[in-house]
Amino acid sequence: MRNWIFIIFLTSVFVSCQPEENNQVTYNIPEELPDDLEQLKKYFSDAKQGAQSLTAFAEELEEKIQELDTSEIKKISVTAIQAKKEDFKSFVEVQASVQANKSAMASSEMGGRLLEMKWQEGEYIKKGDIVGKIDMEQVDKQLAELNTRLELAIIAYERQKKLWDQNIGSEMQFLQAKNNKESLEKSIEAVSFQKTKQYIYSPTSGIIDMVMLEQGELAGPGQPIIMIMNTGSMKVVAGVPEIYLKNVKKGETVTIKFPSLDEEIKARVSQIGRTVNPANRTFEVEVNLSNKGGLYKPNLMAIMMINDETVKNAVMIPEELIRKDVTDNAYVFVVEKGDETEFAKRVNITTGLTYEGWTVIEEGLNGEELIVAKGGRELTNRQAITAKITKIEEEK
Repeated sequence: MRNWIFIIFLTSVFVSCQPEENNQVTYNIPEELPDDLEQLKKYFSDAKQGAQSLTAFAEELEEKIQELDTSEIKKISVTAIQAKKEDFKSFVEVQASVQANKSAMASSEMGGRLLEMKWQEGEYIKKGDIVGKIDMEQVDKQLAELNTRLELAIIAYERQKKLWDQNIGSEMQFLQAKNNKESLEKSIEAVSFQKTKQYIYSPTSGIIDMVMLEQGELAGPGQPIIMIMNTGSMKVVAGVPEIYLKNVKKGETVTIKFPSLDEEIKARVSQIGRTVNPANRTFEVEVNLSNKGGLYKPNLMAIMMINDETVKNAVMIPEELIRKDVTDNAYVFVVEKGDETEFAKRVNITTGLTYEGWTVIEEGLNGEELIVAKGGRELTNRQAITAKITKIEEEK
């Protein structure tokens, strides 16, 4: 059974080699920790206070030693980079997909059995290409019957006309014969026009997304046979969580990534959904996409990057250069120039947002400092150094 007693002498101001005033702080560490919550909190508070005091005391001692040490100065070689001062932007990445901006249906205007239909899903079809052919057997029979009736009507009309020219017979008989002939001619014209609807043509160019009817099946008037997606004009559609509703506006520029193509483009938001999907609490964001080369395929996976946070004229440094002491205080070493040599100076900082390896420094730096990047693991405050200035890319 034994108790440990730590006595820490803290000195705040040095006038000479001897301190003017000593503050003694004693901490008793029990052999076993109590189960009482309040007592544990008190131990924790005392221990944290002691750690902070010890760290401050060590730094003060270090500075005083370097000030009084007249031995040969040992310099440490380090590399340093310039802090960056510019607008900081962070982005949220939302999964999206490529869809056809326009789609069309190829359908028959006439009912009948589909005699020809050889297109398959995924095939490219041009505007005006024949999609299929409708069986016109009934129309052919109707047309043949009308032609037969017309022949007889023409004979009757010609005879009635001869009699009427000779003032024989009634005017009504002549007019009836004429009307019957003309009516049959118009009926033949209408049925012949229906005959021209035998072939079904593609209304647009694009990829066949769906085949509704196969060869041999019965098609009704206006019934779709295939659905065609116009791949010349595409769009990227993303379901964005509603918490980012205020961050997305029509006309704003967003970044679109296509992982499978290893490509990244910038485009403007063309449409924002008017409603929020109650199932997943998202709203749709659309971006029009030119596809002249046909590179983008329907259902191609994409990632839409939406700017969620912006800090104007922010001081930024790489996140990996930020250090923390035993009390979780963030700090960095910056290069300071003395009268005869350079030295590393510890600067406490307050950090803010972080994105893609860059952290905003809210307090402690002004953006003009040189930050120690490499070779600083053994550094102490006011350590003599030889600094080589490098670029960020060289440090990665």
